[in-house]
Amino acid sequence: MATSKVEIYTKWGCPYCASAKALLDRKGVAYTEYDITMGGPKRAEMLERVPGASTVPQVLIDGRPFGGFDDISALDRAGKLDPLLGL
Repeated sequence: MATSKVEIYTKWGCPYCASAKALLDRKGVAYTEYDITMGGPKRAEMLERVPGASTVPQVLIDGRPFGGFDDISALDRAGKLDPLLGL
């Protein structure tokens, strides 16, 4: 099974962003990070892709939004994250 495409929207200094990236790093998952600290087009893109998102991180797996660190951590504890990541 091929690994999934993982994207994460973050802001500088965000502890939840750091935790989400650390979780993905521990799993050996490559991801594309979009820093929206200064707003701009990537923030607008995040809001378009994840309607109602008001916090970071926002983690997308194969284009599907899964929320932030608490959400992916809960999926991991339930044994549901690895299959989503293609691990």
